[in-house]
Formats: sequence, structure tokens, C-alpha cells
Amino acid sequence: MEDKDRVYIFDTTLRDGEQSPGVSLNVNEKVEIARQLTRLGVDIIEAGFPVASPGDFAAVRAVAAEVKGVTVAALARANQNDIDRAWEAIKDAESPRIHTFIATSDIHLKHKLRMSREEVLEAAVAAVKYARRYTSDVEFSAEDAFRSDHDFLCRVLEAVINAGATTVNIPDTVGYATPQEFHDFIRDIFRKVPNIDRAVVSVHCHNDLGLAVANSLAAILAGARQVECTINGIGERAGNAALEEVVMALYTRQALFGKKTRIRTEEIYRTSKLVSKLTGMKVQPNKAIVGQNAFAHESGIHQDGVLKERSTYEIMNPQLIGRSLSTTIVLGKHSGRHAVRERLRSLGYELNEEELNRVFQRFKIVADRKKEITDEDLQAIIEEEILRIPETYQLAYLHISSGTTIVPTATVGLKKNGEELDEAACGDGPVDAIYKAIDKITGVPCTLVSYAIDALTAGKDALGEVTVRVRSDSTGRVYTGRGVSPDILEASAKAYINAINRMIYSDQGGDPGDRLKAEV
Repeated sequence: MEDKDRVYIFDTTLRDGEQSPGVSLNVNEKVEIARQLTRLGVDIIEAGFPVASPGDFAAVRAVAAEVKGVTVAALARANQNDIDRAWEAIKDAESPRIHTFIATSDIHLKHKLRMSREEVLEAAVAAVKYARRYTSDVEFSAEDAFRSDHDFLCRVLEAVINAGATTVNIPDTVGYATPQEFHDFIRDIFRKVPNIDRAVVSVHCHNDLGLAVANSLAAILAGARQVECTINGIGERAGNAALEEVVMALYTRQALFGKKTRIRTEEIYRTSKLVSKLTGMKVQPNKAIVGQNAFAHESGIHQDGVLKERSTYEIMNPQLIGRSLSTTIVLGKHSGRHAVRERLRSLGYELNEEELNRVFQRFKIVADRKKEITDEDLQAIIEEEILRIPETYQLAYLHISSGTTIVPTATVGLKKNGEELDEAACGDGPVDAIYKAIDKITGVPCTLVSYAIDALTAGKDALGEVTVRVRSDSTGRVYTGRGVSPDILEASAKAYINAINRMIYSDQGGDPGDRLKAEV
């Protein structure tokens, strides 16, 4: 890859990302993330702000000593103490960088620094020169650059490059810019700073208006060659430009940008999950690239198109970013016949048109009650509409005695061939007691594998659906049972009885073959 085609990815998840409210990573967690960022292929890891605390210093030093094949940067304000501390933390890195900064906007000069422009210019140059005593790789950032006087900013950039800065960073610190503005802003810097060709121009965009990624990409079109970003876009306030979005935009729109990175895209999803887990910051479902719904389709029109040709509604292959699952077809009330038929085929059911019509009509009824239709729901519809089995046992009544100071007890009555059978049992809880009483009546040797509750409707009088999976002790096969009732204990009993009826039917040789599948 030629240098002119390269965009360098500067990851600041461990520094700016950790500044997200409520996030605090320990040394081991920072090292673990740094290792994954190295596998991902980022060019620079900004490991932290060493002078901020002893813990941050220790974490930066640990990252610097641990990771290889990547530049490790430490942040420092434009003063000697910060720079000394930064170097002490990263001196053992295979490729160390000191990243020093000072604000250049009049707002910051007046209200925060209380310095004149000339004082800021002198401090910036002095900081870069001092950092160069330690390493030849020095980055300078002009904090709040976008809101700075443009001519003054260009003076500062020219001076720090002459002082030895090899990278100059142009932040939109408060996320105020719009893409066209930021493009023109970066383009003018290239025009007005005479020695700009001696440094890599970097951008660091915040997301206060939701434009961090757009602004970063606009800057690349204007000539920027480094983007500072974070995994999942975490960071101060509304966060930073999301690494995965920047990288995949460059990859997907290669013809437009004409730029490449060295990111291993198949590591993106794994990195996103790791950062989410260790920071405790969940990724929103509709987050671009790495969100749960990023490759999910519910609309019937979209599903039909994707099933015929993926590119109709997907511009990326989910496997490209390391997602183990392919396109997700979410079945819901907006889904069409094509999607339902394909999901049934994947479950092993081949239906003729008349059978599909019956199943689809029932599917629409169920979909109006539930947000999402699961594979188990489809199997239940198939069993009820196409493969209805005889009910060996039916629930006649149910009495429960339970509380915090008594042993849960259930008395259950089942009907079989018109005869009512009764048993009582104690259990660890009311459901356990019910199931033990049913076991006594049926005498079917089986083991409960899983138990799940779902609300089909809203409100205090919601219908509850219980789904159980029961394994036959004699054959090892697993059967799914369902029960619906406003009373969750009654639904639990019905679900268990339904599973046992299926088991009995199968054991009696009534298994309807390939269409009705029991799990092994």
C-alpha cells in the first residue's frame, strides 16, 4: 500500500473512550483491550493520560510494555511535567509517541487558560521541542481547533511543525462542525500552512450533533490522513467518531474515498463486544455496523429482496466484520410469506401451498400479539395447524399452596380417556411442585431441560406464554411444549403437559416423520 493511499487509525478508546461517564477500566482490562486493538490492526493506541492518576500511569506503562507492532501514545498537556510523566509511561513501547496539546480557541484562552494567543503559541512550540528530546514521534493537538481563529490556528500549526511535530491534530472538540464546513476548514489548512506536507494531518471529531463520522470522512476527502476514533464511538458526552463506521465507510465506498486502512475488518465485531463488556456500555440495537439489528430485516419487502439477492438491501456482508451469524431475518407482523417459507425450510418443513396458507394465516394472528416470532413459535404453529397430535392428557384443575413460610404444594387433576386422575406433590417452588405432581400421574420418565416465560400482551392482565423443553429419559430426544394463560402457573402446567403428550405420541409410533422434528 502506498503512503498516499493510507489512512492511519488512531484509537483513543483507552483514553477519550474511558472518559465516558461511568466508565473506569483497571490495568488488566486496559491491557486486554489493547491486545485486541492490536489484533484489529489499529496504527496507534492512545493508552491514556499518565499524569491524571497513578492508576492511569500504571495502565499506560503496562500497555506500552505489552503490545507489539503498534504505536503507543500517551497524552500530555503542553508542560514539562506532563511530558516527563508521559515519556516515563511509554518509554518501553516498541514505537512510542508523545501526544501534547493546548487549546487555541479564544473561548478556551479567555475562560480556561487565561492566556494570550502569543503565550499559547510559545507554549505549544516549547512543548513539542521538549517532547522531541524523548522521541522523534510527536503529535500536537490544537484543542477546540474548529472554533479557533483560522489564521492563528495556521500560525500555531506551522510553528509546531517547524519545532518537530510529525502529526498535527485538528479536533472538533465540541462536535460543532458540519461536514461541508469541516471539509473546507481542513482544505484551507492545507492551503495556508506552508510546511503542512511535513506532517500527517489528523482529525478528532466529537459527536454532539451526531456528525463525528461524517465530519471525519469529509476531512479525509479534504486531505486528512489520520482519524482519531473509538470503538463503538464511546467517549466524552455524546462520544467520538466510531472506528467501525469510519473504517467500513472507507472500505465500502473505496471508489469514492480512494483510501485504505490496515484494519482487519473480521476483528471488528469481536472488538466491539469486548469493549462493551468491559466498559459496561451497551451497544444500541440500531447502531451502525455492530448493532444487534445492523443486519436484521423484518419488513416483508426487504426480506423478500434479501432472500432473492443480498445486495438488494445489504451493502456489506456481516461476515466481513466477524459476525458469526449471516443475515438475520426477524419474523414479525411485517414479514411476508417468502420469509416465513424460507424459515420453515431451514427448520426442515416443506409445505404445499394450501398448508403454507393455513400456517401463514395463523402466523399473522400470533405476530399481532408478539413482537418477534421465534423458531419455537413456528414449530408450535406447524404442530397445531398441520401436525396436530392427540392429547393423551388434559388439564382438569390446579390447586396451589405457596408462600414465604410454607413448603410449596400442588394438587393437579388431569383427564385421560374421560377419567380424572389426581395427585399432589411438594417442590422447591410452585412450578416444581406442579411438575412433580404431573410426573406422578403420567409416569413418563423425563427431565426438564429449559423453562421460559413470555408476555404476549401488555398490562396487569397480560397473557403469559410458557415454553418448556423436556428430554425423554428413555430415548434422549427433546420435546418442546407450550401453554398460554393469564395465570402463569396454569400456563406452566399446560406447557409441561403439551410436551409430555408429544413425547407419548412419538413413543407410540405416531411421529409424523421429517416434518415434526424432535431435538436430540
